Formats: sequence, C-alpha cells, structure tokens
Amino acid sequence: MRGSTPAPGIEFIRYGGHTACVALAHDGDAVPSLVLDAGIGLQQVAKLLGDSPFRGTILLSHLHWDHSTGLPFFPKGDEDTSQVHLLLPQQEDGRDAVEVLSGIMRPPYFPVGPTALRGDWSFDSIAPGEHEIQGFKVLAREVPHKGGRTFGYRISDGHSTLTYIPDHCPSVLGPGEDGWGEYHPAAMELAADADLMLHDAQLLPDESTMAVYGHAVADYGVALGRRAGTSTVVLFHHRSDRTDDELDLLGSRFTGSDPNVLVGAERSVFEL
Repeated sequence: MRGSTPAPGIEFIRYGGHTACVALAHDGDAVPSLVLDAGIGLQQVAKLLGDSPFRGTILLSHLHWDHSTGLPFFPKGDEDTSQVHLLLPQQEDGRDAVEVLSGIMRPPYFPVGPTALRGDWSFDSIAPGEHEIQGFKVLAREVPHKGGRTFGYRISDGHSTLTYIPDHCPSVLGPGEDGWGEYHPAAMELAADADLMLHDAQLLPDESTMAVYGHAVADYGVALGRRAGTSTVVLFHHRSDRTDDELDLLGSRFTGSDPNVLVGAERSVFEL
C-alpha cells in the first residue's frame, strides 16, 4: 500500500509497508488469476496460492520501481509449472515489453533478465481501450503521472466494478476547482459508478507542492469518487514515511463522508 519505497518499522505495522500489488479472483475461485502491479507486495500473493503455482496475468500500471521490482521475487511465478502473462502499458517509443523490462532487470543492475524467470512467461503491451483479461472486462486509460506512460484500469466481472488508479498527478492538467487538479475525462470514465476505487493518496493538501513528483492529494481521490458516483474510495499508495497514527488521522477526516472512504491496509479483502 506504500508509494515510492517500502516502509519497514514498527510505525508502519498496522497499515503495512509493502509497495503496490492487488490480487483479484472471480467469485468461487480459490486463487487469484489477475494481479495489478508488481511491487514487493507481490510476495504476499504467494501466500494466497497455497501449493499451487501462479497461473494468470500480471497487469502493470507503469514501470516505476515501486510497481515492478517484485517481479523476480515472486516465488509462485518463478516455478517450472507457472504460467504468467505479463502486460505493461504500450510504450509511445515503440519498445516491446521485454525490452522495457530489461531496463530494470539486467546486469549490472540485476543478475538476470525477465526471460530468465522459470515457468511459462509471456510478455506483451496493452493499449488504451477495452480488453478481456482472465475473464474480466478491463478498460485501460492513460492518466497523467510523471516519468513514464501510466494507465489506470477499470475492471468488471459483469456485476461489480473496481477502479484502480494508483499513481495519478491531475494537477499537471491545471489546478482544477479545488486546487488539487483537474477532474479530467479519463479519471471520470474509469471511476464512473464503480463499486470500489483504489486511488493514489500519497499527498495531503498542505503537501500539494510535492505533486511535482507525480502524485495526488488524498482529498482529490475522495472528490473524484463523489463526482463520479463511486460507492467506496480506498486511499492507497501512502507516503512511505506516513505512520500508522498519521493514517488513522487521515481516515478520521472522512468519517461519514460520501462516498464511503477507507484507508488502504495490507491484506485487506473486499468482496464485491
């Protein structure tokens, strides 16, 4: 649930210190088949799989370290019988998925490249638009974020909808009505009438000048959910130095709000 870097230490135990990773399973399925992002939280997905290897898709929102460095440390993906389809945003310069991943997974920065992982791995790019992935309908839209093409996703199984916008810097499009950034068409489309939205909440209003690093104010995510008709907003991608007590205070600011607001914590389970 952290952004930028992990957060080890006693001050971060209740909300957790791993970087972004969300696992999705269909109703009735014992194990997840779609994983959103591959921060070091990906190691925790292995605990959901029991004795089984991972067989499914890992869908990256972008390539920053806190969303990708878990890939070579995913034990259930690095098995002889695993079957992993990895998707990342289509690059505007035309580079393919393996070439892009090799920028962070190759000597001297890392011992092996992405194609050296055990099991049956395939690597592809995903374009903006509608897709069918592991039995889910997935809408991909580009959202503003500094330092590389970044997608937000809207995921539906036919009766429930999850919106995932972990890294988002709407202020680059202008201050908007509240001074936190524009409520632009891509964000509104992804969030419209969603049952649950996980949204970047790395900053507080008095930290808005730090948006230069590419992130959103928590209040923006709540206001976006209100405008778009989202039922529940989960504040996600917390600053790595935001302590448990400080996150308690953040949550208390939105008690009784519309939409319902939760402060994201590791190992949270949502049934939609």
